[in-house]
Amino acid sequence: MPAAVPLTPTTRTRRQFLTLLGISAAAVSCGTATATGGSGRPGGGGQVTTLKYQGNVGAVTLPELAADLGYLGGLTLEWVGNTISGPQDIQSAATGQIHFGGAFNGAIVKLAAAKAPIQAVISYYGVDQDAFSGYYVLEDSPIRSARDLLGKKVGMNTLGAHSQAVLDIYLGRNGIAKTEAAKVEALVVPPVNTEQTLRQRQIDVGVLGGVLRDKAVAAGGIRPLFSDFDLLGRFSAGSYVMTRRFIKENPDTVRTFTTGVAKAIEWSRTTPREEVVARMESIIKKRGRNEDTATLKYWRSYGVAETGGRIGDKEFALWLDWLAERGEIKAGQLKPSDLYTNEFNGYGKG
Repeated sequence: MPAAVPLTPTTRTRRQFLTLLGISAAAVSCGTATATGGSGRPGGGGQVTTLKYQGNVGAVTLPELAADLGYLGGLTLEWVGNTISGPQDIQSAATGQIHFGGAFNGAIVKLAAAKAPIQAVISYYGVDQDAFSGYYVLEDSPIRSARDLLGKKVGMNTLGAHSQAVLDIYLGRNGIAKTEAAKVEALVVPPVNTEQTLRQRQIDVGVLGGVLRDKAVAAGGIRPLFSDFDLLGRFSAGSYVMTRRFIKENPDTVRTFTTGVAKAIEWSRTTPREEVVARMESIIKKRGRNEDTATLKYWRSYGVAETGGRIGDKEFALWLDWLAERGEIKAGQLKPSDLYTNEFNGYGKG
């Protein structure tokens, strides 16, 4: 049996996350954003043409798919490492370590509220009947309702983001007061270890999504308590962000990137699933990072709700209200329209 996976308790979460947000905002305001400088500028002038980014182990991101399909024109992607955390990814974008980062829209709200000058340019993941996060328990678990979660451990990829927000909404909608909800312990577990950690009974509930969810379900012995699709229906949940400075200095690059990702979204919708999976397997093998492609056979959808990943107010309104209720931002501090732009998404414009 594999070694036990260490867990990270929620007691460190809010203070650490808000501290990181402050650091990110301060770094950007002080002009320390390094990736927004001359990287990839031909001849030292013009606009940036090489975009630094973080990837995901064993998965193909939409920009990676867009690049392989030839949708990014003269732009080049430079992989600098992997991440399992949306908040960490957009903090890296805000401080200029990478050129774009993606996260749950609520995490984008938090970072923007901390004065980081970022702006969302396109949706990149969402929730539908095929792409959703389920909150799974073991088949013999006594957990059957929201109240049964009190005193239990819920493992998720990161704290203060999508999975924790959905958990809070589920508890609230099922009559669990905030004081009681604090008894539900959220823990960080890397997605690739969540199934194992649940089966070893180190956690009571594991949040599983995408190919990792389908693989775990196929193995049997677990059942869903609820899912974000059950709770909220179909919606785009996360966006790619760039700094406002980068957008201002590199409008053509941003337009090519955003429109290319939009084309990749639509290609993934309209192409037979087997062909999409085969393309992803080819991309992973070509990049040579010693990754297992076995889980890709479970891929079904990126879950983006709107055509071409266009963003609307509704993508941020729910999370603005949620964060205000939690006291993490001031009510009315930001408007949805402050947080995104569709200006550079040329998909469908002719």
